[in-house]
Amino acid sequence: MKTNTNYRNLQEQYLFKNISDRAEAYLAQHPDQRLLRMGVGDVTRPLPSAICEAMHRAVEELSHAETFRGYGPEEGYLWLRQTIIDNDYAPRNIDLTTDEVFISEGAGSDLGNLSELFAKDNHVAIIEPTYPAYADASIMAGREITFLPCHAENGFVPDLPKRRADIIYLCFPNNPTGTVLTRDELAKWVNYARENRSIIIYDAAYESFITQPNIPHSIYEIEGAKEVAIEVKSYSKSAGFTGVRCGYTVVPKQTGLQPMWLRRQCTKYNGTSYIAQQAALATYTPEGHAGIRANIDFYLTTAHLIKDRLQHMGYEVYGGENAPYIWCRAPHGWNSWTFFDHLLNDCQILCTPGVGFGASGEGFVRFSAFSNRQDCEEALKRIQTLA
Repeated sequence: MKTNTNYRNLQEQYLFKNISDRAEAYLAQHPDQRLLRMGVGDVTRPLPSAICEAMHRAVEELSHAETFRGYGPEEGYLWLRQTIIDNDYAPRNIDLTTDEVFISEGAGSDLGNLSELFAKDNHVAIIEPTYPAYADASIMAGREITFLPCHAENGFVPDLPKRRADIIYLCFPNNPTGTVLTRDELAKWVNYARENRSIIIYDAAYESFITQPNIPHSIYEIEGAKEVAIEVKSYSKSAGFTGVRCGYTVVPKQTGLQPMWLRRQCTKYNGTSYIAQQAALATYTPEGHAGIRANIDFYLTTAHLIKDRLQHMGYEVYGGENAPYIWCRAPHGWNSWTFFDHLLNDCQILCTPGVGFGASGEGFVRFSAFSNRQDCEEALKRIQTLA
């Protein structure tokens, strides 16, 4: 038996596990302290009642023989896929068919699993800093990676790769920087992919946080994108499904990859739970949508508060307008982990070190707006004493 030696090339510990372990170690030494958590992007507000009611109804159905359901379609129930098209794409003049939409347990799984569709010798381009799973999945597969730095000097807009890329990972609104691409900037990537016969894996998990009118909510708003892009979306951050687990991936037929993804899912995935899919369906009802919008507005208000207060303290900050994340440069020339340690040990605040999202994140930390308002206010007061 031989193991996959590519795993040796991964960071020894996954970023968020590393942060969790450091927090636990601190609390073990200081059991009387309470950490103010502004690090991991886990939602803090409860699910809207309309969504919970839908899950209760689904559970009740499963308790009766006449309405019981076992395995569902691997690609998801037709009624949810059609509702997604009718609500998320048709209003933006994007034409999709139901067999191009695949329901999943969340964006994280699909972003890694899509790697299976491509040969090992494909060259990968990944914007940086960004969600660690893109690089990890590519490293596990043994692919060569080119990182495309996004930083203040280029306005967090990545340059097109100098070396041709077969697979391109883009995430906008971006995690962790909270920054976005305009329609024209995104069109450059679609045109590049069409010219080079590349495929874009587009992570749009935070599109519901977009507030500016010139920012595309879907890559398919760009002409020709259905030829070259797979789009991954999630209900985790928009609808608070971090504990429910549901999302969806769009694989247009024009990419030539739709039959492969269907075959992969039928072999390796037994379908998202009926209860979670009914919950997702409820997000499109007037009551569900209103509840979700209220939660998103709460998080955005918190993000604006964090950004405004940090700016008034003299910090250099980005994001917080179209995403629930604030990207903050460490003071005094500190690196990411030094600032993290000061916030943890001196202020009892848990953030995320920017270097954990790639080398281009060094010297920054990410603050999450997924926090209750009282903790957020207290954290900002403590940061002011550190400054």
